[in-house]
Amino acid sequence: MRLKEKYQKEVVPEMKKIFSYKNDLAVPRISFITVNVGLNRDKTEKNSSYIEEVEKNIISITGQKPKRSLARKSIAGFKIRQGLVVGLFVTLRGAKMYDFLEKLIIAALPRTKDFRGISQKSIDQRGNLTIGFKEQTPFPEINPEKMPLIHGLEVTITTTAKTKEEGLKLLELLGIPFKN
Repeated sequence: MRLKEKYQKEVVPEMKKIFSYKNDLAVPRISFITVNVGLNRDKTEKNSSYIEEVEKNIISITGQKPKRSLARKSIAGFKIRQGLVVGLFVTLRGAKMYDFLEKLIIAALPRTKDFRGISQKSIDQRGNLTIGFKEQTPFPEINPEKMPLIHGLEVTITTTAKTKEEGLKLLELLGIPFKN
């Protein structure tokens, strides 16, 4: 069953029963998913194609071209100049969001090394979940043998939940594995 159908047919009635919502539209839902990669300045300086390689990885993982994050001002202590590319990010909504979330739950999380579930501390007070990956290899589109470089990435699932409990229950019902 596709994730959006599961949300409409199983999650909404269950959430209405648990939190006694009067309307289907009052039930929290996932607004968008952000995939973020911070760029290592040392690797960027040594390898001019580093940014393009990371961009290709993000495109293959998410199916969408990332936007570049630029440094707003120069910071001498970090050796960052204004306008330097410091990261790449993608915001997924709609069908691509549900496809990515399904891929994350079914393929990427189980393939993560030493994975025993996501800590419930990863959810903030508004019910949003942030997951950090030390490397991009758990995603099925990435072939670890053909990867010249390994980089981490961060996935943030933003919900319309008002509390941590609502967000946790929503994500749990959608199938995200949490530690007990």
